[in-house]
Amino acid sequence: MLDLTFLYGERESGSTPHRYGQALKQPGAIPKGHQHAVARSAAERRPIVVWNITRTCNLSCVHCYTNSEAKAYPDELTTQEGKALLDNLADFKVPAVLFSGGEPTVRKDFFELAKYAVAKGLRLVLSTNGTQITPAFAERLKETGFTYVGISLDGLREVHDEFRRHPGCFDKAVDGIRNCLSIGQKVGLRLTLTKTTARDLDGIFELIEREKIPRVCFYHLVPSGRGTGVVDVTLDESRSVVARIMERARAWSKGERLVEVLTVDNPCDGPYLYLQLLREGRTERAAEVLKLLKWNGGALAGSGVGIADVDPNGNVHPDQFWMDVSFGNVRERPFSEIWTDVSNPLMAGLKDRRGRITGRCASCKFFDACGGGLRSRAAHALGDPWASDPACYITDDEIAGA
Repeated sequence: MLDLTFLYGERESGSTPHRYGQALKQPGAIPKGHQHAVARSAAERRPIVVWNITRTCNLSCVHCYTNSEAKAYPDELTTQEGKALLDNLADFKVPAVLFSGGEPTVRKDFFELAKYAVAKGLRLVLSTNGTQITPAFAERLKETGFTYVGISLDGLREVHDEFRRHPGCFDKAVDGIRNCLSIGQKVGLRLTLTKTTARDLDGIFELIEREKIPRVCFYHLVPSGRGTGVVDVTLDESRSVVARIMERARAWSKGERLVEVLTVDNPCDGPYLYLQLLREGRTERAAEVLKLLKWNGGALAGSGVGIADVDPNGNVHPDQFWMDVSFGNVRERPFSEIWTDVSNPLMAGLKDRRGRITGRCASCKFFDACGGGLRSRAAHALGDPWASDPACYITDDEIAGA
């Protein structure tokens, strides 16, 4: 996850310390409860745990990595099993638990599990399609103690409704954002970049401005599940889209209202940002950014290290896109034991991937800043978890001239 607001726009957010190891210069500007402790190193961090609390969904999105539909699925963790998982995550001191799905809000014990997580001291985040968030539901989210609600929008009305395969879901998602904003529940927009959704980028910028949305995460597509058949942007298009997002992030960083802008799931965005700073003649800032990127480690602190996934049936995965790989099940062993057990060669490799990654990534001069790209994308696209990330758009000349 790359914080463009801070790295490119030089404006801090509450997540700056967690991502880049720096204390805030203006801590009073960040709402209470949204600041993170400063870790001594990126490798020291516990994983953020994505828990797919159910596979059931009220939509049927074309890019769904869990192949979810509007039906019940068997053998999902019970309420008590979910609470046992949360107990262990709290004891393990993970920095956050992200409720995802399917669509997490359709689970009947959603608020029971959420309240239990907060009572255990866990920082709770929600990833949702937003269609369930009525004014009353938004009030309950805030009362429960969700620190952040991420609502997915994949373009403007026609594009989003077609992408999510449900007419009217765009308007419901926007209403969900408005309902959160109206009561002071921290909320943001999530968008997966594809050839189709990227066309609505300017409209999304306008929507963020018009609705006064404080945060947006642009996710690079990781083709998995039903998303395997989605048409991704080309490398040149990806580079162009990131440039446009960076430009808007910098413009917002100079405004009165803070808009936190992040890109996710393509670690080469970091080196590209560094190179762009050099092209602009901001050499001092470029040097600072490169140092921060190396502290963070990019993908080195990603799948299998700083991000984890627990699926609806309790299986533990390196990340939410790698559902075909499981390290164990929380019904049989606590998450903390599974996560720290390196007897599995892939888990051991993810925690110490230097020397294992091959191709361009292995010889890249930006390896320490990028971390060798997204391993789940390489595994899905090329059948080799140690191959170069096929979504890297940094050119050979840029690598050679670094």
